[in-house]
Amino acid sequence: MTVGNIYRREAFLQNIAQRLGRDVYTTGVVRPMWKYAPQHTVFQGYSQDELLEELKKQCLRIHTTLVETTCHDLAATLKRIVVEHGGGPVVTWDDPRFDEYGLMPLLQEEWPNENVSVHIWDAKLGRKNIEFAEKANVGITFSDITLAESGTVVLFSGNGKGRTVSFLPTTYIAIIPKSTIVPRMTQAASYIHQQIEQGKQVSSCINFITGPSNSADIEMNLVVGVHGPVKATYVVITDR
Repeated sequence: MTVGNIYRREAFLQNIAQRLGRDVYTTGVVRPMWKYAPQHTVFQGYSQDELLEELKKQCLRIHTTLVETTCHDLAATLKRIVVEHGGGPVVTWDDPRFDEYGLMPLLQEEWPNENVSVHIWDAKLGRKNIEFAEKANVGITFSDITLAESGTVVLFSGNGKGRTVSFLPTTYIAIIPKSTIVPRMTQAASYIHQQIEQGKQVSSCINFITGPSNSADIEMNLVVGVHGPVKATYVVITDR
């Protein structure tokens, strides 16, 4: 790793402080206490069921299909959705939650009738994982935090959780335990900040994904599937 040099840092900071009409801070910065904090009142006091209803409404706006299921029916539901989207190849994370929710038999079995092959991210394979994701029809991950207000899933990438699983395949499926649903970005940012303050390791790459990719840059005409998945489905586990 190349180590760079910082030149004239003190003069630079002094110049900024002068423009702000104060001295340069030499001690820790105290977090300001704002009189109004409306970001904390959005969906304040909502139950998980109420947050789920708001998430459903938002999914209609972001061109995302939302399917409800239970832990017992999750494997069958996931298999049906994959088949409805045209089958494989499928790429997933190497994530203990797939085993926790009883999905490993599904991911490891052969799907001869549907012609589906599944690749589970393997950190030892390096870039070959990305090549699998490029060829995949469906990418599947769990959502770590889910924002009801915007219909956003938050993904913490890691050693076995490549970020390309969610944006290179044609179709993206996010598995969402209902307990992960929070009102909005405010709660997600607070959670991440708390993890850092507690000295816990936080993913160096956190992705906020809101449905399939889309753009309205050209003459304000919305086009879905411009630079990522064309379709997105959220599978909400209602009893977890």
